[in-house]
Amino acid sequence: MQKFMVSLVLGWFAQLASAATYPLPPEGESLIGEIRYVEVQEGETLLDIGRRNGLGYLEMHRANPGIDMWVPEPGTIVTLPTMHILPDVPRQGLVLNVAEMRLYYFPKPSNGDEAVVETYPVSVGQMDWSTPLGETQVTLKLENPAWYPPASVRQVAAERGEELPRVVPPGPNNPIGAYAMRLDIPGYFIHGTNEPWRVGMRVTHGCIRMYPEDIEQLFYRVPVGTSVRIVNEPFKAAWREGTLYLQAHRPLEEDRQAIARDARHAYMPALDVVANALTGNGDHRVDYYRIRYVLEQKLGIPMPISRAGMGEGAQLAQQ
Repeated sequence: MQKFMVSLVLGWFAQLASAATYPLPPEGESLIGEIRYVEVQEGETLLDIGRRNGLGYLEMHRANPGIDMWVPEPGTIVTLPTMHILPDVPRQGLVLNVAEMRLYYFPKPSNGDEAVVETYPVSVGQMDWSTPLGETQVTLKLENPAWYPPASVRQVAAERGEELPRVVPPGPNNPIGAYAMRLDIPGYFIHGTNEPWRVGMRVTHGCIRMYPEDIEQLFYRVPVGTSVRIVNEPFKAAWREGTLYLQAHRPLEEDRQAIARDARHAYMPALDVVANALTGNGDHRVDYYRIRYVLEQKLGIPMPISRAGMGEGAQLAQQ
């Protein structure tokens, strides 16, 4: 326990990386970043490493099965899942994919600057407090906000034997951190946190929670009125240099219940995504064993599933 606490404290003061920023791919391509690998240093947790590299808890956990999240062996090589497929929506404003717990920001280029996309890990709503899907916008920005726990949240806390105040003033005990951006959905915000080690989990009451340094970067650059699209895309496909990649995240728990009722539903959404990506690319053929591996492992890492010149690629759409 002492080693855990020391490592946790070190994580707070570790050098924090800036936002992961990538050139915006041309139309028809959606893959950004590259998979990277680092060596665990003495006293580090996987959360320390993830935070420095713009990754959240579940991303690091799923990309590194079998490695202790809190006390990894020094010298261990860990995978950084810093390759992503952009959600299949217009590339503008803020886009949140709840299935991968990742936020994308498409700032408007100015003065002839190159178009880029920034991406950040986030926490989203737990099953009984799901983050709502749909289109909204930023309506208000608050610096050093107070938190007013909703009556429903206070009631749940009371059932656990805890008493929440009606208002939590700004400061280190405020769970929404130093910055908050209100959405045009009553009661929902994009905000910081005083528990950064929980970023990348389903732990909120529906709000979108970010690392303190990430929300601070966005806060001053995202104008009021910025569009926000919230989607649920556990499966995404994209082309890079003539190869089709498939990325699979574990579906949300409520979606997994539907899958359990109908086993065919487990693969069909992913196959539909692949079939759509193959449209117009009939000279490619997919490897069904690779697809099955990606869907069974659900590591959250884009993996190649095709190669050119083999033909019959469009057959997937007919099966």
